[in-house]
Amino acid sequence: MNESVDVSTPVRAIIADDHPLVLLAVENLMTGFPNMQIVGRASDSAELFAEADRVECDLAVIDLYMPGSIDADAFGTLRQFRKRHPKVALVVLTMETSPEVLERLISLGVDAVMSKRDRIDLIHVAIVNALAHERYVGPAVRAALADATVARRLEFVRELLSPREMEVLRQYASGIGVTEIANRLGRSVKTISAQKCKAMRKLALHSDTELFKFAADHGLLPNDMPKHRR
Repeated sequence: MNESVDVSTPVRAIIADDHPLVLLAVENLMTGFPNMQIVGRASDSAELFAEADRVECDLAVIDLYMPGSIDADAFGTLRQFRKRHPKVALVVLTMETSPEVLERLISLGVDAVMSKRDRIDLIHVAIVNALAHERYVGPAVRAALADATVARRLEFVRELLSPREMEVLRQYASGIGVTEIANRLGRSVKTISAQKCKAMRKLALHSDTELFKFAADHGLLPNDMPKHRR
């Protein structure tokens, strides 16, 4: 938010999205916010810059992917907008689910990133945080990033363990005893115990408690398993 704007003055906002229904929905929602004034609307990147140059604004709520992106790259548009209007609070709405793209988006220094899959009323939360210069990441974006983190951790484990060690570790962390695992896999108890111990050594785990926590943190448990063990 422009530092010269008093809290009692209306926040001047530009909204941009190439889907007319989305643009209308966002506008209808935002006009109901206290001290909010929509001063510009855009359906592509060129219109966004034209509107931002035409009127003074404190906030821009924009779609990530719009026609006319600078350098044919949505990130080019965001970088250029941030360069030309550094004091404007920037909220980005997107349907993007790729963790790599979302991480890159956040790294550009936008004030808020929210998925269009989130509840539309959360736009107000994103805007309030953006105007206060506090980073906001919506629930669906946070979930996508968290899942990616777990996936990367799981890949790390796969690189360290053999497939059989991984199989034993998964089952043991799920609460299945060594004897039952041996029966299920058709191996001896001694073999299963040795594979479990070898896996723990590779991962520098010194107790079952450490093993259970590691499994929960690295995506080794089935999705319906609790993240804790008594």
